[in-house]
Amino acid sequence: MRRPVVVGLVAMLLLAGCGGLSDQGADEAASRPEVTAQSAPSPRPTPSPTPTAAATPAAESAATPTETPEPTPTPSPTPELVAGPPIWGLGSSGDDVRELQARLAQIDWFDRDPTGYYGDVTAQAVSGFQAKRGFPVVGYVDQRTWDRLASMTTEPTRDELYPPTPTPTPAAAPAASTVDARCLTGRVICIDKSQRVVRWVVDGSVQLTLDARFGSELTPTREGVFSVQRKVRDEVSQLYNTSMPLAVYFSGGQAVHYSPDFAANGYNGSSHGCVNTRSWGGMSTLFDAAHIGDRVVVYWS
Repeated sequence: MRRPVVVGLVAMLLLAGCGGLSDQGADEAASRPEVTAQSAPSPRPTPSPTPTAAATPAAESAATPTETPEPTPTPSPTPELVAGPPIWGLGSSGDDVRELQARLAQIDWFDRDPTGYYGDVTAQAVSGFQAKRGFPVVGYVDQRTWDRLASMTTEPTRDELYPPTPTPTPAAAPAASTVDARCLTGRVICIDKSQRVVRWVVDGSVQLTLDARFGSELTPTREGVFSVQRKVRDEVSQLYNTSMPLAVYFSGGQAVHYSPDFAANGYNGSSHGCVNTRSWGGMSTLFDAAHIGDRVVVYWS
């Protein structure tokens, strides 16, 4: 019967209580195979996240790239105006040029009666008109110049295109000593170099007197008795490429004619041998009155 042994063992365990086993009980426990209790693995500590420092405004500014403002575009320069091809220029003539001059006269750029010939005076007027408008100053008329002039003026009347020639007032008869005796009979263009005048004399009566300018010592105006050889209303010098409107030829290439330069500069200059006058109206009268074959007397009194 093993029951008493079991009972005794139980009693021993009960007596041991919390204080542990007696020496005998320890020996017996030691003699038993040791059972090692396998403990549950301790959980690895989760590393605390490293706190992120709050970005300061300076750090944020450093982290964020500075925005560079786009440069303000530079306006493109206004392209320089270029003159167009010429419509009329030096040497042009005809009704279109006459209208151009009349329109320039309407806005005070041309202070003479229209001639229909494009000479130095017309070129100067066109240049002034172009400069005033900021156009290329070329002295000839291109399409831009004509369009602007036409927009500022009206179509010229006939009187503006062909102003009536004023009737000249007969000049007082000079003393006989101032008019060469060769000028006192018939129809004569009487040219006095010493007094610097041209007189239109008919049968000894002076009908018209004009200021005159003559050639220099290098290109003198010839003296003597001549006759009117030919007349050219819109003349241009083939030698000097200058305008000679209302030319009355009397000796080879020498003529009495209107001079834009004489009108503009007076006696601060000279001709190349011709007799220059500076009154357009007066020279127009002489041009119309003189006939081929009329006498021309050039002298120094």
